[in-house]
Amino acid sequence: MTDTAPPDWLLTSDSRLVIIDVQDRLLAAIDGADGIVSNCEKLVRAAQRLGIPVAATEQNPVGIGPTTAALAALIPLRFGKVHFSATREADFLAWAAGGGTLVLAGTEAHVCVLQTALGLKALGLRVAVVMDAAGSRREESRQAAFNRLRAHGVELVTVEMALFEWLERYDRPEFREVLRLIK
Repeated sequence: MTDTAPPDWLLTSDSRLVIIDVQDRLLAAIDGADGIVSNCEKLVRAAQRLGIPVAATEQNPVGIGPTTAALAALIPLRFGKVHFSATREADFLAWAAGGGTLVLAGTEAHVCVLQTALGLKALGLRVAVVMDAAGSRREESRQAAFNRLRAHGVELVTVEMALFEWLERYDRPEFREVLRLIK
């Protein structure tokens, strides 16, 4: 028996978390917005506790506003963007190209999350999208995004999948704290 995780698992040593465009003016139209924000917060808190780099993007922050306050307080590194795909923004791309799996969550699943994921994948980077932390105005748009992402080889995971893969073991000192996030 080996103590090495399979190469397709999300690992703390090889992940970066990106919260995409979770801004109040966008959230007002998102189906299940409160749940999306709550799940994004769980991901951010776990990532920070586990030493995983975290960043957020903001679509047109002057016109739409900043990242919602609950997340903005937790994520000091934020990248403004004019393109729907964050990969079209040089500062974000420099950060994202730092290596590892890019774990994406946010809004809208079928626009900015989708285009960013496909852009990262096209650059040869490993990408996972957290389905229960990604939202759209309509459920059919959200599901269409997941279908397209799957077809392009993007991994689709849930918050709990990401957290337990990041933890790997129950005997880590962070286990109970991270577990409290999902209970």
